[in-house]
Amino acid sequence: MAGLKATIALGAATLAASGAFLATMGSADNTPLSASTKTYYIAADEVAWNYAPTGANGITGEPFGDTENVFVQQGPDRIGATYIKSLYREYTSSSFTRLKPVQAKWKHLGQLGPVIRAEVGQTIKVVFKNNTSHPASVHPHGVFYNKDSEGAPYADGTSGADKADDAVPTGGTHTYTWKVPERAGPGPHDSNSVMWMYHSHTDEVADTNAGLMGPMIISAAGATKPDGTPQGVDREFVVNFSVLDENASLHLDRNIAEYTEVTNPVKIEALKADGDFGESNLMHSINGYVYGNQPGFEMKQGEKVRIYAMAMGTEVDLHTPHTHGNTFLNMGMRQDVVGLLPAQMLTLDMTPDNPGTWFFHCHVNDHITAGMSTLYTVKPL
Repeated sequence: MAGLKATIALGAATLAASGAFLATMGSADNTPLSASTKTYYIAADEVAWNYAPTGANGITGEPFGDTENVFVQQGPDRIGATYIKSLYREYTSSSFTRLKPVQAKWKHLGQLGPVIRAEVGQTIKVVFKNNTSHPASVHPHGVFYNKDSEGAPYADGTSGADKADDAVPTGGTHTYTWKVPERAGPGPHDSNSVMWMYHSHTDEVADTNAGLMGPMIISAAGATKPDGTPQGVDREFVVNFSVLDENASLHLDRNIAEYTEVTNPVKIEALKADGDFGESNLMHSINGYVYGNQPGFEMKQGEKVRIYAMAMGTEVDLHTPHTHGNTFLNMGMRQDVVGLLPAQMLTLDMTPDNPGTWFFHCHVNDHITAGMSTLYTVKPL
């Protein structure tokens, strides 16, 4: 009898311990049941975007010449540096009446959507409104989602509410819910935060060339400061190296109508087939800027700087970002050049020790010529 009572007591203790463990670990995807929710109000808006707002080559310090003008000079049959884009922008509430001001530290994001932040164990909720003229969605990388929050249409056997996320119509809204389990956070060889991208996947090629991309920064549980930034990091930057193909954008026809003098339908089709016109619409950009026009890439000597690097595009989008003057750590390896393929993401840690203004560019020759370069400044102590 005493043995039976001991067995029952042990079983009760085991059940209690299991309950406590489950309360801590949560569901099968390892998300705590009591996890906090981070809510973002993000819309896709149509915006006139200038790839070269200064009107000059910021790398050479000279006016644009013939090489640059292939891409940035407007003409009767050339669009130039300004294009209608679809961009993710953050709002203050679900009314989507007031844009959330962009902090000075994120001015360098350019075309990229707002930074979405979360810790392992939290839940991300994105209330999305589509203000563009085409269906759009929000598809995340890395995090845990159900079929109603994937944001990608294909023959997956689902219907009803599980398809509403695939293509949000013009003027429509949809709420995406993503859990952040341990496998979405930093791995054994990572820093205490990593980046995943999010982008529209309704017509992925046209959507991303139109500009619908953004960064999501996931930190280890308990590894953030009160403002949500990762501990031990003074400054963060996000860079997207991409040859944005405006020929494949959702807005090519509108951009031709808006910025060229070609109106005859037959001539419009001939223009689209012209190789030189096509080349002029390949914008070799960093965050939507060309030829050193990117603002806000500044840091201080001795700071702990984290650079989240990503790429997007086609087979021409093999990039080799290179920082002059300073080095960084990539998964523990000391480097000043890394390789990036489309949809690849890297987290690079730098402690700049060499003050000055330095070149930061893709090392692919054609990309250098076409303007995939910027400057960064290290201010002395």
